[in-house]
Amino acid sequence: MKRTAFTSFHEALGARMAPFAGYNMPIEYSGIKDEHLTVREKVGVFDVSHMGEFWVKGPKAFDLVQKITSNNVAELFDGKVQYSCFPNGKGGIVDDLLVYRFNTETYLLVVNAANIDKDWAWCEKHARAMGMVIGKELYNASDEICQLAIQGPLALKAMQKLTTANVVDMEYYTFQKCDFAGIKDVIFSTTGYTGSGGCEIYVANNDGAKLWKAVFEAGAGFGIKPIGLGARDTLRLESGFCLYGNDINDETSAIQAGLGWITKFVDGNHFIDREVWEKQKNDGVEPRLKGFVMIDKGIPRQHYKVVDAQGSEIGEVTSGTMSPLTNLGIGMAYLNKGWWKEGTEIYIQIRNKNLKAVVTKPPFFESK
Repeated sequence: MKRTAFTSFHEALGARMAPFAGYNMPIEYSGIKDEHLTVREKVGVFDVSHMGEFWVKGPKAFDLVQKITSNNVAELFDGKVQYSCFPNGKGGIVDDLLVYRFNTETYLLVVNAANIDKDWAWCEKHARAMGMVIGKELYNASDEICQLAIQGPLALKAMQKLTTANVVDMEYYTFQKCDFAGIKDVIFSTTGYTGSGGCEIYVANNDGAKLWKAVFEAGAGFGIKPIGLGARDTLRLESGFCLYGNDINDETSAIQAGLGWITKFVDGNHFIDREVWEKQKNDGVEPRLKGFVMIDKGIPRQHYKVVDAQGSEIGEVTSGTMSPLTNLGIGMAYLNKGWWKEGTEIYIQIRNKNLKAVVTKPPFFESK
């Protein structure tokens, strides 16, 4: 079982630990609801060092990233981040990811922890086909980097105390390299997967302990708390963000998943599966991923059936939980055509009962 640069801190704080993507990770500290509300109202810290990081460098870097990701990399500029996905050549998705552009010949791909080996094999295959040097022009730095996600409405204000660089005014989905907490050349980005703002800080593993201590010291006056993966899941679902393995996978397309906005059918963007997904966008495709909120009391879970008023199956839940903020059951489900319109009544089968829900566009909460 792998340990991150911060595992000893989680253990010392009494976090409930569990295996995740080969790592021993904190699931919760003070409880999912308390941690969830901390991020929505103040500032919370996630250890996301289990995520994967691949460097793409050299004269062919742009061509590779443009081919293997669905978004339009040509829209990026230095210091800009892009949410995207890897189409799998069969109409599905290898993974979703973030693309960081440092310059025209340097990109950082940040991928999901559970898919690192799979994603690396996919990137390596296409890099080799383009004659790129593996280990130099495509480099897997996943085991060398640790990362903290500091999330919440007070996150940037707290972190500003640790750097002379202007981070409090950074726009969403941008990044900069700066000196932070006495550590040189930190990658400081503002993406986040909670819907409450904040930042991510990437450093070398041997700087991890210094980073952790500085972050919590700076956040002491802002109600900072460590947050586990349990609340990370409820936060992302409450915001309507997809989770690979639940809401998207090798069998679902970006169009089906409502990710057409990261699928750019523009001149010069000849990404894998472009023709398949462009046809789906033009001709339509079902089922499609939609959000819903429970009307009847009940907690939806992955794989629960969705039915109509007569009990006929019309879809399947991919993610579901009880919203810690609204105390309502919320979820996402792939639904057949005819059931996509916001406000449409559907029923979730929970413990042999058909409980009423309504199709609702995320996010499932009002941000402050």
